Amino acid sequence: MIATEKFTFTGNKGQTLDGRLELPLYTKPRAAALFAHCFTCTKQSHAATRVASALAAKGIAVLRFDFTGLGGSDGDFANAGFATNVEDLTCAANALEQRGLPPVLLVGHSLGGAAVLAAAERIDQARGVITLNAPYDASHVFEHFGDSIDAIEEHGEGEVTLAGRKFRIARDFLEQGRDQPQGTRIAALGRPLLVMHSPQDEVVSVDNARLIFEKAMHPKSFVSLDNADHLLTEAGSAEYAASIIAAWAAPYLADLPKPPRSQFAGTVEVSTAGGKFAQWVRTPTHEFIADEPESYGGTDHGPTPYDLLLAALGTCTSMTMQMYAERKGIALDKVRIELEHSRDHHEDCVDCEKEGVPIQVIDRAIELSGELTEDQRKRLMEIADKCPVHKTILGDLHIHSTLIEN
Repeated sequence: MIATEKFTFTGNKGQTLDGRLELPLYTKPRAAALFAHCFTCTKQSHAATRVASALAAKGIAVLRFDFTGLGGSDGDFANAGFATNVEDLTCAANALEQRGLPPVLLVGHSLGGAAVLAAAERIDQARGVITLNAPYDASHVFEHFGDSIDAIEEHGEGEVTLAGRKFRIARDFLEQGRDQPQGTRIAALGRPLLVMHSPQDEVVSVDNARLIFEKAMHPKSFVSLDNADHLLTEAGSAEYAASIIAAWAAPYLADLPKPPRSQFAGTVEVSTAGGKFAQWVRTPTHEFIADEPESYGGTDHGPTPYDLLLAALGTCTSMTMQMYAERKGIALDKVRIELEHSRDHHEDCVDCEKEGVPIQVIDRAIELSGELTEDQRKRLMEIADKCPVHKTILGDLHIHSTLIEN
């Protein structure tokens, strides 16, 4: 469950850079990451959106943004090269820190991977760097310019065609990518490094991952993105990469302060979480979202109130039967219970102020597995009706409500 916010900030030359901030929904992020997209891609690329979303769902906020002159960002792409990308990343990191989300992870895809390796020395708060199908040398991209390089050198600018799209490239763009000390930067990274690369990458060969890995100091890790293409468009490949990133980064984020969790009296606390119906349900040791289905105007981010009621009855029934079977030495292997409430709970809410008690029914179907005699099955079904939640629902239950003064 994630939320996406528009996030704009100012680049090194005063240009407005356009980004999207992916956040875990309902909770404060436990860390933040900065994602750098591939050459000529944008923040909307498959890898950027999928990796950012998957990390946000795991509690890590992610900023994905358009480099200068691309997507929704201002500036002239023709003159914005590798050095400009590094400046953009530095400005993005500062903007995130001002938001209260200092980026502790730098994630770069393709040329964006080379850019985060270069920018890391400028981003003190970064604790780990991750590359995805990244080139070792920043000038690797020039291999796709072909004969256009000569024309750019001679005339000061020229046009190149990449993936079926035409881009205007200036001489300064080339100069920014040349003679970048990537080897020195990688060797002096001073942070944990995760190199991820597909052996089948036909755009940036996996040999680049070997060069990056060999140059880096420990701690460093390599994960093969087997059967993935360069842009991570294969179904599930970007999400897989995100799951590995989250697991790899966990030890390096363990000492970060967790969002404060206010104490409360009692055994259960319910509070509005946002949206139309979503509610935080908390116990002293657990928490989750309750919601309504989309058909009733909710977002379906959690079980409904009646789902929770049926779950309370079902779990208590199963626990009670298992406890009884263990105490009596009955070979009960498994209990499976299906429960259904016969009324439409939305209508119940609409009629909640009407007088009278509506007739309602809960159907509870119980399946018992094990070497059981008929008498044992019969006795266990009798025990089902004796579970504490069952007794509470059917008992003389009084609910006392009091208003807490703020």
